[in-house]
Amino acid sequence: MFDPTDPLRGPTGRLTRARRLLDQAERVLVLTGAGISAESGVPTFRDPMTGLWAHRRPEELATPEAFAHDPRLVWEWYEWRRAQLRACAPNAAHHALAEWIAASPGGRRLYTQNVDGLHHRALEERDEPIPAGAHPRTLHGDLFGNRCSHCAWTERAREPLDTSSEHTLPRCPDCGGAVRPAVVWFGEALDTELLEQAMSDAQRADVCLVVGTSALVHPAASLPRIVDRSGGVIIEVNPQPTPLTAEAAVHIAGAAGAVLPELLM
Repeated sequence: MFDPTDPLRGPTGRLTRARRLLDQAERVLVLTGAGISAESGVPTFRDPMTGLWAHRRPEELATPEAFAHDPRLVWEWYEWRRAQLRACAPNAAHHALAEWIAASPGGRRLYTQNVDGLHHRALEERDEPIPAGAHPRTLHGDLFGNRCSHCAWTERAREPLDTSSEHTLPRCPDCGGAVRPAVVWFGEALDTELLEQAMSDAQRADVCLVVGTSALVHPAASLPRIVDRSGGVIIEVNPQPTPLTAEAAVHIAGAAGAVLPELLM
């Protein structure tokens, strides 16, 4: 946990330095990973599966081939994952980021490696309308998103699906194609347009705020380094050191839910 009595919180302390860098920045790119959702009780993709899924590997279900072979089984697994996430709620870190980005959406961009939808929910739970540009950019997709396998149709839907048979699975209202989860599966590339936009934002950012990511999964892990190479600085919030820590101008060792509300106040 982040210790608020840390003597380095003074004029030259880590928290003070990080806040000063953010206050002075015209453009900030925020990158979040699984660590920001840990305090919400979100299981990671690699957590051991239990019950019905105990003897199946995610790689056997999260592929285009698996969906083509048995779409009902794939949807059943994703509905199981969605049910787990419906029981979770955004934590203090999600809410702090939502308020901070909504206050200046033109200069602050949030990219996340998470598919849990908690950044979206934190924005939706605010008392004010969501400003244009404040929505998170989901690099690996959205677990609560549906998209057509054949055309460009998409939607966000939190309601449970009927996975009792192939006949009850959703079909595209535009072309009739099979609807699948709007996530990036094994063997698939990230959205090219979204990735190009992320890299462009990284090149122009004065600061990259990295929260709860191992900095190991590419291409997302390259974004902070693009900021650094382009003349910006990195602020890292993570309980443990990562491969990015040595390159960060400031590393704050603490849980995101404790650090971000104070850092972004």
